[in-house]
Amino acid sequence: MTNFDLIVDTSRKGISMALCADSVYEEIVDPSAKGETLSASLDSLLQKVGATLDDVKRVMVTIGPGSFSGLRTGVAFCQGLCFSGKRNLYGVTTLQALACLAGMPDEKVAVVIRARNGFWYLRLNGEESFIETEDVVVRLKASGVKNAVVDAAALADESLSATFTAQGITTTLDTDKPLSLWSPLFETVKPSLIQEANYIQPSYFEKLKV
Repeated sequence: MTNFDLIVDTSRKGISMALCADSVYEEIVDPSAKGETLSASLDSLLQKVGATLDDVKRVMVTIGPGSFSGLRTGVAFCQGLCFSGKRNLYGVTTLQALACLAGMPDEKVAVVIRARNGFWYLRLNGEESFIETEDVVVRLKASGVKNAVVDAAALADESLSATFTAQGITTTLDTDKPLSLWSPLFETVKPSLIQEANYIQPSYFEKLKV
């Protein structure tokens, strides 16, 4: 019997889901999908790889930052899959997962994605922040990192783009990359069967305002 890993991301647009096992890999990315299609997406993936839910032994889900409704739906779905205890549940932040796209140790990678106008989510040296553009520039210059995973908004921002160039930072776009690149997190993140609502991180701005 082949043991599969399931990776689910609902923190960004729509639903991204993948099943991984050795050389077997299938993925569904639907930017327009809603939470109610999660079960159908999983059924479709299982059928494509010729597996059943019993073959899934580990489940990874993003916990944000991102759309609160999307995060709640994704986390709740994965909690349900793991409730029986037949498989382990791993919660990872969206920025933590995106850092894997650079293909190198987390401490050598920065992640910069847009939060709202003039504000960004930044992951640097394992710490995540919700900060303004000027602060991102200052921290990147002081860090000495040479690799960053970014979204299209970060590349389009004049201040950030100039900083990437001036600091010799190689950028990797956060789209069109297989979720299988997140698999190393299964070995570094501790599984947790029960996750409380405050485990979800819809916005660092909201957390700071509490």
